[in-house]
Amino acid sequence: MQKLRNTQVFGANIRALRLAAGMTQEQVAARLQLAGHDVSRSIYSQMEGGTYNIRVEELAALRRIFAASYDEFFRGIGE
Repeated sequence: MQKLRNTQVFGANIRALRLAAGMTQEQVAARLQLAGHDVSRSIYSQMEGGTYNIRVEELAALRRIFAASYDEFFRGIGE
């Protein structure tokens, strides 16, 4: 299972996408669980905080949940 090393910028981008979608951390975690990912609200919080190395499959699920492009997740990284 492939993982991406998370950063605070990446986590902040995830948070911004969640807020733009009008969702709580609990709601996102529930949707991830429905998609077959073992992600609690606590783990999701770590994703936003940049301390959890997100799995590629989880990123793909978040992209679908937020109806976002991958570019939006990586905005400001490496620039």
